[in-house]
Amino acid sequence: MALSCLRILRSVHSICLPVTTVVGFCFLLTWVFILYQPTPGPGIIQRLGWQSWESVDEKPFSVGASTGSNNTGTGNTGDTDSGVDWWNVTTTQDNVDYASLPLDVWNPLLPHNTGLSEIAVTRCLVEPNLGERLCTPDTTSEQDAIKGKWVRVEPNLNLENGYLSGWLNIYYRRTRRQDINLITNIRLLPEHEEPYPIDNWKKADLSLHAGVLRSPPLYLWYHLGKTASEMTAEDKANMITEIDVTFGDNDPWYGFEKIQPPTTHANGKIQSAHISIRRGVKQPPRAQPLHFSREGGFKILQIADLHFSVSPGTCRDTDINPCTASDDMTTNLLSHVLDLEKPDLVVFSGDQLNGQGTSWDPMSVLAKFAKAVEQHKVPWAAVFGNHDEEDGVSKQAQVMLMKALPYSLVEQGPKDVHGVGNYVLKVKSADPSKTHLLTLYFLDSGAYSKGWFDFFGFFTPTEYDYFRESQINWFLQESGSIQQIERPFNPDTAKDLGHNFQARQGEDQLTSGNRRLAKPNALMFFHIPLPESYSKADIDPQSKKPLDVGISGQEPPGSAKKNGGMFEKGVLKALESDHMSNGNVLEVKAIGNGHSHITENCRRVKGVWLCFGGGSSYSGYGKIGFDRRFRVYEISDYGETIKTWKRTEHDDIVDEMILAGPGAAPLH
Repeated sequence: MALSCLRILRSVHSICLPVTTVVGFCFLLTWVFILYQPTPGPGIIQRLGWQSWESVDEKPFSVGASTGSNNTGTGNTGDTDSGVDWWNVTTTQDNVDYASLPLDVWNPLLPHNTGLSEIAVTRCLVEPNLGERLCTPDTTSEQDAIKGKWVRVEPNLNLENGYLSGWLNIYYRRTRRQDINLITNIRLLPEHEEPYPIDNWKKADLSLHAGVLRSPPLYLWYHLGKTASEMTAEDKANMITEIDVTFGDNDPWYGFEKIQPPTTHANGKIQSAHISIRRGVKQPPRAQPLHFSREGGFKILQIADLHFSVSPGTCRDTDINPCTASDDMTTNLLSHVLDLEKPDLVVFSGDQLNGQGTSWDPMSVLAKFAKAVEQHKVPWAAVFGNHDEEDGVSKQAQVMLMKALPYSLVEQGPKDVHGVGNYVLKVKSADPSKTHLLTLYFLDSGAYSKGWFDFFGFFTPTEYDYFRESQINWFLQESGSIQQIERPFNPDTAKDLGHNFQARQGEDQLTSGNRRLAKPNALMFFHIPLPESYSKADIDPQSKKPLDVGISGQEPPGSAKKNGGMFEKGVLKALESDHMSNGNVLEVKAIGNGHSHITENCRRVKGVWLCFGGGSSYSGYGKIGFDRRFRVYEISDYGETIKTWKRTEHDDIVDEMILAGPGAAPLH
């Protein structure tokens, strides 16, 4: 018995020993080659010049990386071996989880890559949101499972034809199934016409003119192509992925194309209605991170008070004759100015929409207001004015629309701060250090101040809004988070981090006596001017004249009657540096406003320049003899010098002056 147990133990030992050895060796290899990741150690952190501390990344740079519209991040370091700049990372593609996009919700901003399987047209005598079951085309659960649920294209095709015409809407089904034929084309044809050849064409049963008296029938035909499994990449890029309805005769939303003829023709005050479609996935191109030129320059073009409408626009207060389609004329003027000035950033300073009942479809208006800027591929930002929200679409919804346009840098801002569109953009150096050299603050100055009775609808507010405490605190918090740099900035002109790195590092730390640690200069933009814009101007210590340059006093003050304290509690408290040796220099050098169309002066008050843009549009009010104009801010010397001027519609350069830097009026 003892001998048998001994033999068993020997057998187990002979088996376990090699197995244990093999398993242990495998664990060792796994730890060495997979689990063991040595830390870089402190040597990976090196000083790249005296402007900032960076981590040297030896990984190759991917040019196709997506940056989005956030310019506050650090971005990606360029591949210095190939000479690619860090900011040259524009892409038209975002990382989208297409499988997570809802199939039963109409949202033309969603980048669906799934096709449509069926289209119907319905007319309803009640608002579809109130009677969805009455208005939705007939269906069964089996059809919903195979072709997808019915989705309503929300805009009413009969919107301009009066209430008696009812609600005329397009419905479609969307599916991810691979065995369903998908729609590849749409045509609009009169009653007795049909596509040729007729194969695979289907007709929606109801006319697109249903409910409109004395209007000949017009039918929607759609063509069913291949199934998703049969389609090539080219076929999928050509299949229809979204349907929209736009109003007016301007271009449709980015990525969409209009289908002719219009379902409603323009006639006097009635604006045309068009069905538009998107083929495939068309993501809007994104702006590059804001950066100075290698010569240290950056230019901003301010566009004030466009006042665009769904219609082509009505000319106001101009001696141009004839003057028709003022929105289009303004767009052409803006395109001309962009050709001449070649800005690095365009700022729309409010009242992009005219409101007052003429911007009743904001998506159609927003599709055209920045068209010239988008065609020139210039990054742009915007703030809201008092008219932008008048026609019922919230600022939050408008921000979502603007963010979906090409080259937009618009942000909604924190939800716990009063208003919509309080955000910061940072302009950085073009060299590999990516040093933050200029700060741009954008704030929502509101629309109209409301009292208790106004909230209940008894009165229409007439007083302009004012800044709230939360906005002041937000600004001070953002200002306090900005890192100081050594100024004036000296760019790192090296192309690599090779054998010259240590030598450059030593040279960079040798600073001259006129350098100082301070935050970068800053500009601020919002629509409604502060009460201080009408305060007494500073006196130039040298000329003994008031520092007030430009035209003012031709219209009543456009500021709020109540002073929220943004200037005294906010702007004057944000300093370049806490060091007393720097002389309490303010961070914000100039504030740009719109709102007052025939006021275009710059006035320095307590060390801050308060500047108006002047009206830029033929669609906004003006004055005969007062040219439409655009204010330009030119920042040079890597952010140290700020100059401004105005360019008029006749290409006159008016009131060129230095606001900050060498040549500016001294503070004391």
